Amino acid sequence: MKRLLILVLALIGTTTTHAAPAFNPRLANYIETSRAEFELIPAERQRELKKIALYARTQLGTSGAVNLTFICTHNSRRSHMSQLWAQTAASYFGIVGVSTYSGGTEATAFNPRAVAAISRAGFDVEQQSEGANPLYAVSAGPNLPAMTAFSKRYQDPANPQENFCAVMTCSEADKNCPTVDGASFRVAIPYEDPKAFDGTPLEAVKYDERCRQISREMLWLFSQIGA
Repeated sequence: MKRLLILVLALIGTTTTHAAPAFNPRLANYIETSRAEFELIPAERQRELKKIALYARTQLGTSGAVNLTFICTHNSRRSHMSQLWAQTAASYFGIVGVSTYSGGTEATAFNPRAVAAISRAGFDVEQQSEGANPLYAVSAGPNLPAMTAFSKRYQDPANPQENFCAVMTCSEADKNCPTVDGASFRVAIPYEDPKAFDGTPLEAVKYDERCRQISREMLWLFSQIGA
C-alpha cells in the first residue's frame, strides 16, 4: 500500500511536465533555439519573470485559470509579441487554463513590421479585415486555436476587466500607469522598442532581436510554472 501511494504521488508530480503539441515546423525550430538561450536572460529579469510565474501558478492552483494582459503604450509591437509568445509557451509546456491578452494606453494598429517579425519566426498570420486597425488570426500550429490580434486599449471589452496580471512591456506605459484598474497583480518587464529602427537598414534585424528576446523570456517564464 505504501509503495502504491509513493507511485501515485510520483505520477501527480509529473502532471505539469512538457507536453508538446504539433507546432508549425519553422516555429518548433525557433522555440528550441530560444530554449537553448535561457542563460542569456539576466538575473534581474529572471526575478521579475518569476513573479509572473508565481502569480500564474497560484491562480492555476486555486481556480484553474489565469489571465495575463500585456500592456504597452500603443499596443502595436511588444505587447502583441508578448501576448502571442506567452500563449504559445503555455501550449508548449502543456499548461492549461492560461489566457493571454494585450492592450495599450491608446489603440493604434498591430504594426506591420511586428507582424512580419512573428511571421519570420514561424507563426501563420492571416489578416482578416481591412482598415487602419486590421484584425489578424495568428496560429502556432494546425491543431492549436488561432490567436486574435488587433490594437486596443487595455480596458477594451475583449480583455478581462478584473482578476488579471498586468504585465507592463514598455517603460512609458509603466510610468504612466502606476496602477491598472481591475488588475490583481502588476509586474514591469519593459523591452526596448524596435520602432527606433523603422526605415533603417537594421529594421528587420532589430524586430527579430526583440521577437527572439520575448520568445526566450516567455518560454523561460512558463518553464518555471511547473518547476
